[in-house]
Amino acid sequence: MINKIENNDLSAAKAAKIALVDFSAEWCGPCRMLAPIFDELSEELAGKVEFYSCDVDQNNAAAREFAVMSIPNIVLLKNGALADRQVGFMPKEMLKNWIEEYFD
Repeated sequence: MINKIENNDLSAAKAAKIALVDFSAEWCGPCRMLAPIFDELSEELAGKVEFYSCDVDQNNAAAREFAVMSIPNIVLLKNGALADRQVGFMPKEMLKNWIEEYFD
């Protein structure tokens, strides 16, 4: 399941042990290509990682907080702190492998 960030509120993502926040926009082609992959991974990694979607047009302050300049921009938070980020489209297996590097 993908949780939607609204009103620039990242508190739930920051409270998670491991969270992925996909900063994107509806008009972004690569973002639309990544969306179904992100959805599949949210099901496969349920219970291990929390997934969030953040529309940069509706959540400017949240995007600024993480210095998002290009989208898609996937921010990986571990225990509330920025652990890593990936900018641009990634195939499913590459994205999954990147996420799994942060499992304990």
